[in-house]
Amino acid sequence: MTTMKTWNLKSRPVGAPTLENWELVEEAVPTAGEGEYVAQTLWLSIDPYMRGRMNDAKSYAAPVAIGGRMEGGTVGRVIESKTPDIPVGSHVFHTGGWSTHWKATPKGTQIVDPDLFPLSAHVGMLGMPGMTAWAGLHNIGKPVEGETLVVAAATGPVGTMVGQIAKAKGLRAVGIAGGPEKCAYAVEELGFDACLDRNDPDLTTKLKDAVPNGIDIYWENVGGPVFQAVWPLMNPFSRMPVCGVISFYNATQAQTGLDWGPRILREVLTKRILMKGFIVWDYQEQLPQFVNEIVPMIQSGRIKVREDVSQGIESAPQSLIDVLNGENFGKKVIQVA
Repeated sequence: MTTMKTWNLKSRPVGAPTLENWELVEEAVPTAGEGEYVAQTLWLSIDPYMRGRMNDAKSYAAPVAIGGRMEGGTVGRVIESKTPDIPVGSHVFHTGGWSTHWKATPKGTQIVDPDLFPLSAHVGMLGMPGMTAWAGLHNIGKPVEGETLVVAAATGPVGTMVGQIAKAKGLRAVGIAGGPEKCAYAVEELGFDACLDRNDPDLTTKLKDAVPNGIDIYWENVGGPVFQAVWPLMNPFSRMPVCGVISFYNATQAQTGLDWGPRILREVLTKRILMKGFIVWDYQEQLPQFVNEIVPMIQSGRIKVREDVSQGIESAPQSLIDVLNGENFGKKVIQVA
């Protein structure tokens, strides 16, 4: 009997997740029914949103059930098929989850070309992170040549794409990242105009110096002190795509201190600032447009992506913990097979 390994949610975390919140189980590889296929996972994406799936709370997507498989984007090779749309031997993208194998139907499945780009790119720059960056900028940021963009978590999978797309459109791109090494990478390798260390006690002053004309677009990934440094520098008619607030994901109680609510509302009004939260699949119908614009930029070398690779499905829980702590450098992926 051929078996597979799957990480199931064992318990819901209180605060930061621990390894004890998951359980690795081994079971038989499923058999395809009529209209289904079975794939072996080659690459698994690890992303901050997965922390939210561990909570039993109302959100834009249902939580993972206790005893249920952890969710995640996967690229795999089809090993059995009973649907002509997904032939054996093809490579596919699907939300197969934290498992060495998955079974699915053609709905929600994309066949990918292993010869065009590395397969891991389909859970990175050509997958959800890349589409997130492009869709948020295209629909909410609406960049204009000569403007200034600031992006938090600038060397993460979304932030790197946001900054590079902005540069390609003629904007000044300023990143905020965790540490001098990441900031150097953003400037020297990705072409950002500047990058500031989020841990720098002089962040507020240095950010002001880095954006002499103020901020026209702020891409929000983290919230917290970074947001507080950015907010006073927002220009009239500026835009803020709200993609994530990772600094709050492990919080167990409301933040204390200054109540920013009244100030934010007042300046949203007086500066006519657009703040809009979004989920990437709000713009699913624009996927072909994203591919048509981004693929030539990748092929020409105008967009680069760094991957932080772990080996084996066994590394998934620790990988997510590391991402939530900002310990990854680049897009976190697991080479499963």
